[in-house]
Amino acid sequence: MSNQFGFRKKSIAAAIACALTGTAMAQSQDGGALEEVTVVGIRGSLTKSMDVKRDAQGVVDAISSEDIGKMPDTNLAESLQRVTGVSIDRQNGEGSRVTVRGFGPDYNVVTLNGRVMPAANIEATGASASRSFDFANLAAESVSAVEVYKTGKASLATGGIGSVINIRTARPLEQDDMVLNLSAKTTHDTSTKEGDDFTPELSGIFSTKFADDTIGVALTGSYSKRDSGYAKSETPSGWYTIPGGQGDWGSIAPDNTNFENAPQEGDVYSVPRGIGYAFGEVQRERTNAQLTMQWAPRDDFEATLDYTYAEQDVEQQYNAMGAWFNGVPVSGSFTKGSGNGSVVAPIVYTDGTGSDVTFNAGEWGSVNENNSVGLNLAWDPTDHLSLAFDYHNSTAENGAKDGRGTNNNIAGVQFNRAATTVNYSGDLPATSFGFIDGQGFDPAQMLTSGSSFRNSYMKHDIEQAKFDGTFKVDDSAVKTIDFGVSYMESTNRSAFANAQRDTWGGYGSPADYPDDIFVQKSMADALDQFSSADSAGMTPYYYAADFQGMINAISAIAAANGETISPCGTVLCASDDFTTDRTAVETQQAAYAQVNLAWEEAAMPMHLAVGLRFEDTQVDAKAKVPVYDSIVWAADNEFVAQSSGLGFSRQEGGYSNWLPNIDFDISLRDDVVARASVSKTITRPGYADIQGGQTIDPLLRFNGGTASRGNPDLDPFESTNFDISAEWYYGESSYVSAGYYRKNVKNFIGQSSFTENTFNLAHPAQGPRYEQAVADLGTDDPAQVRAYMESLYGAPVVGSAAEGDAAAEFTVIAPVNAESAMIDGFEVAVQHMFGDSGFGGIVNLTTVDGDISYDNFNTNKCDGCENQFALLGLSDSFNVIGFYDKDGIQARIAYNWRDDFLTNTFDGNGERNPVYTEAYGQWDANASYDIQDNLTVFVEGINLTNETQRLYGRHKNMMIGAIQTGARYNLGVRYNF
Repeated sequence: MSNQFGFRKKSIAAAIACALTGTAMAQSQDGGALEEVTVVGIRGSLTKSMDVKRDAQGVVDAISSEDIGKMPDTNLAESLQRVTGVSIDRQNGEGSRVTVRGFGPDYNVVTLNGRVMPAANIEATGASASRSFDFANLAAESVSAVEVYKTGKASLATGGIGSVINIRTARPLEQDDMVLNLSAKTTHDTSTKEGDDFTPELSGIFSTKFADDTIGVALTGSYSKRDSGYAKSETPSGWYTIPGGQGDWGSIAPDNTNFENAPQEGDVYSVPRGIGYAFGEVQRERTNAQLTMQWAPRDDFEATLDYTYAEQDVEQQYNAMGAWFNGVPVSGSFTKGSGNGSVVAPIVYTDGTGSDVTFNAGEWGSVNENNSVGLNLAWDPTDHLSLAFDYHNSTAENGAKDGRGTNNNIAGVQFNRAATTVNYSGDLPATSFGFIDGQGFDPAQMLTSGSSFRNSYMKHDIEQAKFDGTFKVDDSAVKTIDFGVSYMESTNRSAFANAQRDTWGGYGSPADYPDDIFVQKSMADALDQFSSADSAGMTPYYYAADFQGMINAISAIAAANGETISPCGTVLCASDDFTTDRTAVETQQAAYAQVNLAWEEAAMPMHLAVGLRFEDTQVDAKAKVPVYDSIVWAADNEFVAQSSGLGFSRQEGGYSNWLPNIDFDISLRDDVVARASVSKTITRPGYADIQGGQTIDPLLRFNGGTASRGNPDLDPFESTNFDISAEWYYGESSYVSAGYYRKNVKNFIGQSSFTENTFNLAHPAQGPRYEQAVADLGTDDPAQVRAYMESLYGAPVVGSAAEGDAAAEFTVIAPVNAESAMIDGFEVAVQHMFGDSGFGGIVNLTTVDGDISYDNFNTNKCDGCENQFALLGLSDSFNVIGFYDKDGIQARIAYNWRDDFLTNTFDGNGERNPVYTEAYGQWDANASYDIQDNLTVFVEGINLTNETQRLYGRHKNMMIGAIQTGARYNLGVRYNF
């Protein structure tokens, strides 16, 4: 048998070329090539992916298209979750962002044909700091393969401690003479209550080459529309945590007989700040297109010019009903503690806050647009030297479609709530309301209160150029030397504005609002996937307020009063005058070299790659901040800094990194490969941490104030990675692999403080004027001293450097590199084909463990306490996939499961509490039938069993969110000309 593991000049490239063209070489028993055969379908896809894994340097996994324009799943993230070690986050029931080996979306870099892709994220209530890439922007039909590099490599783009994920698209000169593939399908999403029952999706791929196969043109395009929805319960303002036995907001005395199992001294418990139910509808339109042109006038030269476009247009509407609590516990029950101090949580909780029930409504739209233009020139000037130049200019932009902003909320209210009881024992909290004098919900008593129109914006530009080369060495253990240089300028702008009305006590009267804008709907129907939604303790109805009807009524009141209520006058709208506006320019210059060695004739063939990358990054960051020019003595113990407007502040920083990698593999037998890898990788800090701005809290005290700033001079997260694994390729398209990995990560970001005279603001109570007043009065009583100084200098007293007042000292809090962590785990995978039966299966498992986890018993409440440092996203995961591929029939069923993981260390009100995502598993399936050689019909089902998602706090009863989406089904036809 031939040596299947001998050195290949560009092993990954060769394997991916096979994946793109869908071909493989059949071999005779003596190793000679017999013929080229076409492999398509599920089995062909898995075989190609297996070849990438086997031939790779380091640890690489891949997914490949089953045919031109047909990835295994309808969404790239959902395909990636089948890869060992990869987990995903879902938005509206669809794969969105990926976590690799416990490191979340911001720790993974996404490239398109080797080019770093920009990402534009927006957040609901602030400027986004995230670098993560949303896979929902890209249609799977235009992708030929995806490679997941889990270990470092000198030639790879930096930024991914978790992984570098490279998306490959087809090249026309690698295809048959002509390819024309058209696909049409309809989607039925069961989660929508208001949208269309069926929505369309169209895609097509055209590829041809001519002029003796020296010129190639490929065009891919897709359009999809999806209407979806969600329903959920949430604790929007989070939980308030209290050490047992201590008096505090919302505290419950250990001897309170109104509570069964009242929290005891030594316990830690939390009480909710409120309860809510939200119901939303989402309409998404996605358009993707790519044009690729290639020219290869000679065997030694090839030029590729491509343009990629992606747009995601999203409209959202939502209604919510709920109540806020003011820490008035009346009665209920708690889980039983251990007696030695434990975390306990409410089972039933009644809050006696007398106020309003809210009926919120919102409606907004956003557009996420991506554009990329790239040029690649590949030239082999000699048999021993290959050179390549690659350049691209890419942009991602995400923001509001119109004056509604990117998120908004108008609060409808009814002011007759007396008490609220919540039962947390079910899969969904069941809530009942008590009303004053036995009243109930009545649209005739409903009006509006405050509103918030938020506008989030991000634009990310990347300009990148790189020059790579490979020098081939003859007659030596050194086979090739790879080298290269690159330059990249990344400019990210993230901004936010909020036009808010704080009329929370009510605006106008109930008579100003037509009763029909508040519509009664069934709670059980809306939350039909939760058994407790129709329980006896659940309010049977919620009220959906009409968004436009509320705006019209509010505008009428404002016009009658001659009142300006928003940047648009008497009509509510968002502001584009951003109060948070930050831009970070990161300039990266890099050079690398890697020596590839092979001992092919040894009894156990071996390969060794030793690489080193040097990268220098310079950061130039600026941010809009309030500018302050004076401090006034506003109250006895309060001093207020006066703003003269907004301006930009700027800071600079930088860092350099040496990033080595060593990859070794040995063929213990023809069918067994063992690997070991050591590498160093980095991930850059978030945009909020490196912002150039510094802000102060305008409220000061006698001893000064507080301030916060970004730090563009932060070092990146740096991980030293160790991998060891073995793979046994025991049969055709079948293998077993097992590996251990470890990541030692330093430079996690914490907070530090120092003092400085920010803005050099003179403090009216720090200087000779204040000292003389104290001496004259014989007392430092604030009220007396302030009144005396006002009699001398006028009211209010203003700090004056000219009068000798000292500059106020501010305690400045800034991000610093402070923490280190270690994670490790195991990856095991089995892929097995049952002979020629057509049946096969895949099972893979990943464990993730870390040395820093969250302590639920630590309340974070003490003088000077910092928020606990804990790694987010660490969880075990596994996949089970069964499939059949024979005689024109393809069918697959897949189950993906991810264990509980820590999502955040702050909950809804900024309280330092953990937020966990509960373990989640989902069944997906698809099947197709080839009616003719070129005509296929297919059906797909996602989340077949209508699984729901849940988030919780220190205890599983401390619900943060319980969310239902639903199953969706696709039915389609694919035709190849």
